[in-house]
Amino acid sequence: MNTQFKKGIIEICVLKIMEDGDLCGFDVIEKLSNAVPVNENTIYPLLRRLTMQEYFETYKVPSPVGAPKKFYRITGKGSEKLQEYLSDWKQFIKGVFKILEGDDSK
Repeated sequence: MNTQFKKGIIEICVLKIMEDGDLCGFDVIEKLSNAVPVNENTIYPLLRRLTMQEYFETYKVPSPVGAPKKFYRITGKGSEKLQEYLSDWKQFIKGVFKILEGDDSK
């Protein structure tokens, strides 16, 4: 699969997963990997970028063992971006299926 295409899809999936509640990076990876192949080298840079774009905010929770855990929370801006992505995705998929099913009428 094209790497850029996959990255865009993963971004939508991460935003959607975060819509259900705050998660740490490990939990994001675990939820995603149940559906699509991902690893931490893909997810952590994405989480940092989405945080820099203000789609997520972070906070730390003390851990009984080791360093505090960083959690990510989707922001209002992130929720708006997710809705925009979902609308674009649905329109894109509709067009793809139209082509794949052989319906070339407008």
